[in-house]
Amino acid sequence: MKPYEQFVENMLSAVRSGQGKDPAAATALIQDALRNAGLMPGAPAATPSAAEAPARAPFVDLNGVPDWLRRQATAKGGKPADDWRARLDALRPRPQPVTPDAPGQFIEGSFGNAAGTRRYRLYVPARAATGPRPLVVMLHGCQQSAADFAAGTAMNRLAEEQGCLVLYPDQERSANSSNCWNWFDATHQQREQGEPSLLAGMTRKIVQEHGADSRRVYIAGLSAGGAMAAVMGAAYPELYAAVGVHSGLPVGAARDLMSGLNAMKGKHLHGASRTLRRRVPLIVFHGDQDAVVHPSNGEVLIRQFLGDGTVREIEERGTAGTGRGHTRTTALDDAGRAVAEHWVVHGAGHAWAGGDPSGSYTDAAGPSASAEMLRFFLDQAGG
Repeated sequence: MKPYEQFVENMLSAVRSGQGKDPAAATALIQDALRNAGLMPGAPAATPSAAEAPARAPFVDLNGVPDWLRRQATAKGGKPADDWRARLDALRPRPQPVTPDAPGQFIEGSFGNAAGTRRYRLYVPARAATGPRPLVVMLHGCQQSAADFAAGTAMNRLAEEQGCLVLYPDQERSANSSNCWNWFDATHQQREQGEPSLLAGMTRKIVQEHGADSRRVYIAGLSAGGAMAAVMGAAYPELYAAVGVHSGLPVGAARDLMSGLNAMKGKHLHGASRTLRRRVPLIVFHGDQDAVVHPSNGEVLIRQFLGDGTVREIEERGTAGTGRGHTRTTALDDAGRAVAEHWVVHGAGHAWAGGDPSGSYTDAAGPSASAEMLRFFLDQAGG
């Protein structure tokens, strides 16, 4: 059997194991298939500094070029793989921080229902509330955690200035070996099922316990977290007043692992072309040099959330203070209100724009996705 055919067969075996309610076996098969195809490097040898850092699973890049394909291309005189490894090398996960760089409380908690239990971190500003606070839900990407994402986005510092609560749900490794939210699994794409039910329930809990403003609840995420944020906005338009997606994917772009891999490359299932039943304001950030999630996903996502309604678009170009150029396209409704913003960051890869280097998968060259998302969110209110 040829290498690629063997890889596909191994992945299909994993899917069948998952359908047979044997997730442990499915995970092992997936890891073996990725490792044999050259997509899952082994853990590096420990160094004194690495040995002191928190343990992490090996980084898995699903868009890598298998060793057998690299050898085949070289034998035929073709070019080896492109420079995706070099572009992502600086974005490898770092040891996660212990406390946020903001004066408020960063408390821990958990929420559970029939779909399972997830832990979370919640930032509560130090400044006294003058009324019900807005709530921003932030979903981390693969190989990240709530604390890591809080550090990298620096959202807590901005939330302190604006008086917002920030909720960071934490994915469990038992639910996904790479700590990804399962956006690509049909089981986790429906209202009141799987992970959407957990995230919505957790959001409602925080609104109730901390007196948040139910009309100003927002959700955002990076990569897999961004894709899940889009799922949540589509499934719960009455709960989330606006959605922010950084380097994510459209709703319905995949139904399983294999279609998820294709969607990351810009090859979507038909479901990604369906518009939402109810328009939800959306802000999208995506680097035009993203080698992990193709930038076309941002364009499809914007069209999906805008639907068939008539909008007027305004395109602006600019440069962040640190030199990274961008193009922002704003969609306005008939009343002149911004219902969507699409930020394309030129020269940027798969990383949170304007992020803090203390967290993983960040690009300090800006513009600040956190600041722009929060600005966009606070201009929106549900009803």
